[in-house]
Amino acid sequence: MAAAPDPSPNPRDTADHASGSEAASGTRAGVGAAVAVGPRTFIRHYRLDDAAEYTALARESTRLHRPWLFPPRTQADYVAYARRLLEDPTRTGYLVCDRADGRIAGFININNIVEGAFLSGALGYGAFAHSAGRGLMTEGLGLVVRHAFGPLGLHRLEVNIQPRNQSSIALVRRLGFRLEGFSPDFLFIDGAWRDHERWAITAEMELRAPRPGPGAEETD
Repeated sequence: MAAAPDPSPNPRDTADHASGSEAASGTRAGVGAAVAVGPRTFIRHYRLDDAAEYTALARESTRLHRPWLFPPRTQADYVAYARRLLEDPTRTGYLVCDRADGRIAGFININNIVEGAFLSGALGYGAFAHSAGRGLMTEGLGLVVRHAFGPLGLHRLEVNIQPRNQSSIALVRRLGFRLEGFSPDFLFIDGAWRDHERWAITAEMELRAPRPGPGAEETD
């Protein structure tokens, strides 16, 4: 499952060369570090020492991510990216981890957080190749949405998706997002201005949305 890009060039909460064995072992954090826990996954905040695992997984997932998504693939880029997510109050980010082994399955960031009367944020997310099609991102995104409308106190989440990115559109549909509009030439990605569909969910909609079961299918 490829993902919608972060809607700003400096995405918040989301390295040199890491070997496959580093990606397999990683710097795993268990459920004790979780912000929220589901049947198969948990979400936790980024850490600077996730760089080796995250960037190795990003390199392994290039075929899945292109042309939609360009997550950091070197340790230096990851550290800069994670620092923005950890230090900028208008952004927050989460790693989706597999409860079976703690391995990072994907990432979900809430960018452009606005408080006051708006109480809104913009989502960017992506799965890594080893987790695609297993339903882990469906559960993980559900955890983030409920956390955003609960402890974070937001009212609305928006995600902008290129129309040909059908797997990402299917993901947000499963979780009850609605199509609100079409934005031509909305984001500059991979050398060109790309059209996007605008999908959104509010706290009231989330309460009425179906809860995908543990076996919810994702398509690559």
